[in-house]
Amino acid sequence: MGNPKGDSIQIARSYLDSLVVEGRIIGAMHPDTKTTLLGQEVSTPIMTAALSHLKRGMADFAKGARDAGALCQIGMGDNQQLGEALATGAGVVKIIKPYADREEIFSRLRFAEENGAVAVGMDVEHAVNVEDDADSLVAGYQMKLPTLEELKNYAAATRLPFLIKGAMSVQDAVRAREIGCAGVILGHHNGLLRWAVPNVSLLKDIRRAVGQDFVLIIDGGIADGFDAFKALALGADAVSIGRALMQPYDEKGAAGVTEVLNAMTNQLKAMMLRTGSLDVRHIDPSVIHEAPWLR
Repeated sequence: MGNPKGDSIQIARSYLDSLVVEGRIIGAMHPDTKTTLLGQEVSTPIMTAALSHLKRGMADFAKGARDAGALCQIGMGDNQQLGEALATGAGVVKIIKPYADREEIFSRLRFAEENGAVAVGMDVEHAVNVEDDADSLVAGYQMKLPTLEELKNYAAATRLPFLIKGAMSVQDAVRAREIGCAGVILGHHNGLLRWAVPNVSLLKDIRRAVGQDFVLIIDGGIADGFDAFKALALGADAVSIGRALMQPYDEKGAAGVTEVLNAMTNQLKAMMLRTGSLDVRHIDPSVIHEAPWLR
């Protein structure tokens, strides 16, 4: 089975592994990974993915991100679970499913805003099934593919930065900007889109199309701080990690999340130092080269 045809996760991994890095060590200085993301000062541009249904609950997960100075995305779960995560003092981004019940969406937007979330977003790519165009059923909730006008209304319904999760093209990013979104989370939700173009490969073109003040977050495929460096160099503002956190979190709780985020941030710093990159906003994209023979 190794690499099933159309497996977007494997395609993205192959692409990331084909990117090589040019060293610029002479005169290099120790770098700073602190940055401002969605209006929040953070210690690292590496954030958690929007995980759901965690055994230990979302509050401990949020604590782990908080202690690493990172933002935490929260996936499915009710307002009580979101409130418990927000009560930890973590910077939380609430990702909302495209529920068929529009009031369910507006209720969750209001709760996130009233209780101190950093930003909100919509998981648009989870609206339909993988192998047909039928609206999906997720954890007992009926989803509905939102129209462009509905997305515009959701973005306008909150004072918080609104993100669309699941964008995978220049066209999607431009449309998101046009309807009032603060940014997009580029990903295919663990392979929901078969044969997906690697999200990192889109960064340069999307950044040129939307400008510097539109937030681009890479979601999926980031395994370590070395991957994170490549994405940031090519135009991402941040990357999110999920799979790498799951076992450490199950075993150690918040401490496991903090350990992984800190380790990846240290790997990112190592790459920044060896490429003469003083901060995450000024990584020269020309240090990245494609080596297709490695695919």
